[in-house]
Amino acid sequence: MADYGLMANAVRMLSADSVEKAKSGHPGAPMGMAEMGVVLWRDHMRHSPMNPNWLNRDRFVLSNGHASMLQYSLLHLTGYQVSIDDLKNFRQFHSKTPGHPEYRYTPGVETTTGPLGQGITNAVGMALAEKLLAKKYNRDHYNIVDHYTYVFSGDGCLMEGISHEACALAGTWELGKLVVLYDDNGISIDGEVEGWFNEDIHKRFESYNWQVIGPVDGHNAEELSLAIKKAKAVHNKPSLIICKTVIGKGSPNKSGKEDCHGAPLGASELELVRKELGWDYAPFEIPQAVYDDFDCKGVGMRAENEWNQMFMEYQSRHHELATELLRTSTHELPKNWDKIVADGIRLVNDKQETIATRKASQNAIEYFAKHLPEFFGGSADLTGSNLTRWSTAVTLSEENHFTGNYASYGVREFGMSAIMNGIFLHGGLRPFGGTFLMFSEYARNALRMASLMKIAPIFVYTHDSIGLGEDGPTHQPVEQIASLRLIPNMNVWRPCDTVESMVAWASAIANTQTPSSLVFSRQNLKFMARNSDQINNVFKGGYVLVDGGRTPDYVLIATGSEVELAVNVASKLKESGKTVRVVSMPSTNVFDKQDAAYKAEVLGGGKKMVAIEAGLADSWYKYVGLDGTIISIDSFGESAPAAKLFEHFGFTVDAVLAKLV
Repeated sequence: MADYGLMANAVRMLSADSVEKAKSGHPGAPMGMAEMGVVLWRDHMRHSPMNPNWLNRDRFVLSNGHASMLQYSLLHLTGYQVSIDDLKNFRQFHSKTPGHPEYRYTPGVETTTGPLGQGITNAVGMALAEKLLAKKYNRDHYNIVDHYTYVFSGDGCLMEGISHEACALAGTWELGKLVVLYDDNGISIDGEVEGWFNEDIHKRFESYNWQVIGPVDGHNAEELSLAIKKAKAVHNKPSLIICKTVIGKGSPNKSGKEDCHGAPLGASELELVRKELGWDYAPFEIPQAVYDDFDCKGVGMRAENEWNQMFMEYQSRHHELATELLRTSTHELPKNWDKIVADGIRLVNDKQETIATRKASQNAIEYFAKHLPEFFGGSADLTGSNLTRWSTAVTLSEENHFTGNYASYGVREFGMSAIMNGIFLHGGLRPFGGTFLMFSEYARNALRMASLMKIAPIFVYTHDSIGLGEDGPTHQPVEQIASLRLIPNMNVWRPCDTVESMVAWASAIANTQTPSSLVFSRQNLKFMARNSDQINNVFKGGYVLVDGGRTPDYVLIATGSEVELAVNVASKLKESGKTVRVVSMPSTNVFDKQDAAYKAEVLGGGKKMVAIEAGLADSWYKYVGLDGTIISIDSFGESAPAAKLFEHFGFTVDAVLAKLV
């Protein structure tokens, strides 16, 4: 019979010893949650250590990511490719065991966590994806998609506002396969939380339409196991299990105190811990009996093999569905993707429509949705403004038991974005969601996490400048585009017309390790005529729209709504005998990745360099130099009709000419 106490103490000591060796880290939470981890990972979670990417595995998210050594210890003990040497290298350069769990670094880690509240929100996205894919692909008795999403969460995650956004949606969406174990230890960095976190968690989650279980003794394996069984028995509500624990359990002088939260216990205290736990083993020494009791490789392989056999039968009966699921689970593009894109561009190029790029974006969505059954759209309460919904979209609602391919997230920009991250991480769906560009501010940390993880949800932002007019400076983005461009591994597109909008969408979809922010206008923008070479060069982020020769008098660089202005300014300059090149640069991030020869061909040789964009000037100096001219907005906006604002801020032909000649 398994010795749960011994297994939990193995987790405690591996965690504490690893933190001690690294001389930094968080021993308290892993020591306090040890029994939670043992019971869940050994007895309830269905996973395959030999194949961490098994399609139907249960997902585990350590939302309180500072407790990373708990997860690393469990990965090691249950049989994943995480060795004792990997644990000894905790927090060291290029190790498999970084300070917080990082997606792609460690086998078995489903998402990067650390910024509190985002892990539990990613998990909501994963659980939603599981529910939607089960509805779409399961047939007869073939439950091909049938797994749980488990979360460990601490006080900090539940304090963060994003957890309110996400957990309310999880209850509304009836995500019955989402199970959260809440480590209720009453301690955060500043000490006992009762002075700043004393809400009734039980009532709070019940009001979200969750099943709430407990409090249970988080150090009692039997109580924990019964609670998890109870959680899994309810299928129309997510479950929160409140686990009362002692942070740093086993440490005679530091347990139950903030002292053990974020610092090594110290060599002398570790010796006392060994005596307290009766642990007669050297650092990183684990008795074979613990490995034997923990080992999940065999049971995991059997579960995976049974599923594989079922999937083979499913493939023979539902070949198209099986093929589609396998393709979309890894975000593979359709085989005829290049033709799909070429046909879409040809379609909009032939129409030559002068429309708002938000409408051009909707047209692109409508087109690609016909070819990408994995599309999952949404908006943070602005569907009618963002135009992110297409004609055949099915919105999640009570009537369809919250299944479909479009979500109304409500006024929850941050929650929406982190849920999209979770949906992408799960696989099987390609999420995109919209709000006003101004409110990318609310969502920014989720965008950063997408970029850091090298995942590719698509963030749609409309009402991209002072062109939205009368709503005034609170809704007029000025610094947001420049700010988004600063995020490493983020592609920001601000197209000027229908063709560039189609290309922006095609590029965003094709990039599966780079998230994209697509920025669209409220007002109509004029269609720009191009030849085939120019269309191909749109994909390079910047290209010559109007050719002014090898050494033009002026090179005008513009994006979005300001491209038309640049073309009109160029026309006036030509009337006075000047040679002018106009460069449309819908994506500076993509353009910067091109080779030096191409960039020189597009930007080089001009006597006078000019950048025109209705936003901050700072990011344009790298193109025009300190002697160049930047037509920009370096203050907040005003409340007035759009035409009046463009005139006031100097975005007219006459105003630009006055600065150039």
